[in-house]
Amino acid sequence: MSPNTIPVVHEDARIVVVDKPEGLSSIPERDVTLPSVQRVLEGARCERLFVVHRLDKEVSGLLVFARDAEAHRMLSMAFEDRRVHKTYAAVADGVIAEDGGVIERPIAQFGSGRMGVDERRGKPSRTEFRVLRRRAAHTEVEAHPITGRRHQLRVHFYAIGHPLIGDPRYGDPREQAKWPRLMLHAMRVRIPHPDGGERTFEAAPPTSYRVVVEALP
Repeated sequence: MSPNTIPVVHEDARIVVVDKPEGLSSIPERDVTLPSVQRVLEGARCERLFVVHRLDKEVSGLLVFARDAEAHRMLSMAFEDRRVHKTYAAVADGVIAEDGGVIERPIAQFGSGRMGVDERRGKPSRTEFRVLRRRAAHTEVEAHPITGRRHQLRVHFYAIGHPLIGDPRYGDPREQAKWPRLMLHAMRVRIPHPDGGERTFEAAPPTSYRVVVEALP
């Protein structure tokens, strides 16, 4: 895979921010023959990049890497301490009646990489969202994961009866298979920069996302 397929949104001496395509893992997978964002970028740039956070393979959007150990430590702590503000664009199945809201349901792992709501074993998880546009049978939303659990947005919308369309893990498999991709895109992230201050980065949804939205009735 060419590094040109991974657009660089921003880079400086401390960080690299890229717009990850859907279908490409953030970090190397068990199958070492498969490409990943980290491996492609490191190979092209001949430098080590430090993983700060991850996006699910099926998700597109902003991904931040640190270029030195101190920047990695600082940014990792910022994510852990919830000092990073993330904004996602998503399309949910069904029509959400509320104009916005908060989903607070504890999330736990159930095996084989699948996560789910578990009131007893789950870790506290919070998602805030607002409705952008209602369609005949779907809802466009803007979502903010306050906590950073694995598959959090996917699990939370599934838990309220509105799974994200095109999701291969959550929702009716036959219905989900009709869509060309998971409709979830990390479009904005605000981080404390290792050199001080805050920086906000943005990446518009890619063509693969927009064509689905434009085709919705």
